[in-house]
Amino acid sequence: MHSLGRQRGISFFNLLIVLLVGGIFFTVGFKLFTPYADHETFKSILESITEDREEMKKDLSTIRRNIDRRFTINQVRLPKYAPDGETPSLVIKQKESEVFFTLDYEIRVPMFYNVDAVVKFKEEYVATKP
Repeated sequence: MHSLGRQRGISFFNLLIVLLVGGIFFTVGFKLFTPYADHETFKSILESITEDREEMKKDLSTIRRNIDRRFTINQVRLPKYAPDGETPSLVIKQKESEVFFTLDYEIRVPMFYNVDAVVKFKEEYVATKP
């Protein structure tokens, strides 16, 4: 059997450290949840557009307008430019009967004081025009 001194449990100082580390992880997770949730919304919108045959019959400017409308309806804003600062974050191109949707952007999330987290997303979707 162990002595009573070894059976006391966690000390106040150790409990404080555990709570501090847990609080940091909770804060980071809470702050990074929004960019990932928005990205899932962007993905679902683009996937539904690429799978909609009626939508793919339209010209690229109409498709772009419909995508922007869906972003507005879902209350999400896509950053204006890709990480290079020159190309748009959503590029829609057509080559023959295929339409390419390239989603490329990054979001800077302030964490603590002068520490930021940069979250990068890059995906490509291909749809065939009927």
